[in-house]
Amino acid sequence: MYSYSDFDEAFVRARVAQFTDQVNRRLDGSLTEDEFRPLRLMNGLYLQLHAYMLRVAIPYGTVSPRQMRQLAYIADTWDKGYGHFTTRQNIQFNWPKLPDVPAILSALADVEMHAIQTSGNCVRNVTADHFAGAAADEIEDPRPYAELLRQWSTDHPEFQFLPRKFKIAITGAPNDRAVTKAHDIGLRMVKKNGETGFEVIVGGGLGRTPMVGMVVRDFLPVEDLLPYVEAVLSVYNVLGRRDNKYKARIKITLHETGREDITRMIEERFAELKPLFAGHDQALLADIRAAFAPPAFRNAPTDAYDAFYKADPTFRAWADTNLARHRNDQYAIVTVSIKAHGQTPGDATSDQMRLLADLAETYGHSDLRISHEQNVILPHVHKSDLPAVHAALVKAGLGTANVGLISDIIACPGMDYCALATARSIPVAQEIAIRFNELKLEHDIGPLKIKISGCINACGHHHVGHIGILGLDRAGVENYQITLGGDGTEDATIGEKTGPGFAYDQVVPAVERIVLAYLDLRQGPEETFLQAYRRLGIGPFKSALYETGAQDAA
Repeated sequence: MYSYSDFDEAFVRARVAQFTDQVNRRLDGSLTEDEFRPLRLMNGLYLQLHAYMLRVAIPYGTVSPRQMRQLAYIADTWDKGYGHFTTRQNIQFNWPKLPDVPAILSALADVEMHAIQTSGNCVRNVTADHFAGAAADEIEDPRPYAELLRQWSTDHPEFQFLPRKFKIAITGAPNDRAVTKAHDIGLRMVKKNGETGFEVIVGGGLGRTPMVGMVVRDFLPVEDLLPYVEAVLSVYNVLGRRDNKYKARIKITLHETGREDITRMIEERFAELKPLFAGHDQALLADIRAAFAPPAFRNAPTDAYDAFYKADPTFRAWADTNLARHRNDQYAIVTVSIKAHGQTPGDATSDQMRLLADLAETYGHSDLRISHEQNVILPHVHKSDLPAVHAALVKAGLGTANVGLISDIIACPGMDYCALATARSIPVAQEIAIRFNELKLEHDIGPLKIKISGCINACGHHHVGHIGILGLDRAGVENYQITLGGDGTEDATIGEKTGPGFAYDQVVPAVERIVLAYLDLRQGPEETFLQAYRRLGIGPFKSALYETGAQDAA
């Protein structure tokens, strides 16, 4: 993985010193909260419902064992012994005290981490496929390009005060595991006539106006990536609305301007910018690439894994759900579920973080990833080591065999933490997981993605859930809208609203009715929920959902 240069180190330390002074001035009253707010947001510090929250960047989801141990140390020293992994591949600490934040930022800097640009109207943390560099279907590891974008966008003088926050996602595989079509810029690596390049998607996003991004370039040579992305941002920075924050995202700009006109403006700006780079970005990219060389894979027999798989049904269930195919047939990609039934999606204790660091160091070539689905990945584990890894995970409460199943739920913090939330998300996720564990149905149901948001901002990605749940406030009462058929892959689709919402205590029975209808309607176990929905449409599911009359009017 990338290691800080002297410039990176000096830059981050200077920001820590600057923010330390700002915190001290807030504490002694020299700064009002209104004056302090933009300063703290530039350093990832939010004021949530009950306390401050610090959002720490994990660029493109890659984290080392040393960094993971430091996150555990921070959780124990200045928080409540846990951290929350987010859909932006970040980690959030929900209970820091303001006087302690400079010490936290200094501790992060000790391991080449920071909280810069995890908030504000700037380019946020660049996210990537969490299987990058390991996946069997990958064209090329996209992380060097993500790192190039990170360095270019950090403290970029032109793009620190954009009309609205700006999110970039990148994937190196045809199977999109980075939800690129729901980002302001999505970059999908493609091959054309033997040459590697990017399909460039612009204007995706969820929130109050969900949109699937539009392709503005079907093939962009990799060497043109930086000037082209800068061209997109330059055009948006001029055209984007600043009079209404609800219409300020690039998706609205694209919709109001039109794809043809905005593409023309991007191409014109790109033609102006490209000569100015003069190859300097490619020299930097060459240096960055060296930091992402593949690990020294071990050549060893896998017979022990095969025998264990056949003999142990518990291990086999975990392997069938939590392992993915690696580019090296002797290896597997391990997704560690942070979604034990009844637990808070995405929360990991400090002890669990330390265990994951140990496992990565012992068995995983010292590599860890955070997924946008709020799980942790060991991307390179030799198959002969999998029984030992599984045993250690089970002991730590991390061995749940549910990745991609109904209890592997994405949920935002909701009204338990967030000042913007209008309904609870975490308890809904917990109760759904518990219910389907009681029914012992989730392995029979197969792949099914539930995503839950506690407000219209859609941090839980409910729009692209196979079953999406949006919590709203209706005259002081929590009311939950359900959408069906959403998809965050290369076939991205916004889910369709089913109808009136449901009271809090009716959400789990509503989901149960939908799922039981699917089991009754599917053509066989091989037909997934999403496939059945696309074949049948919303009609039969809507009939099953509302047959009891248990819902409240929206």
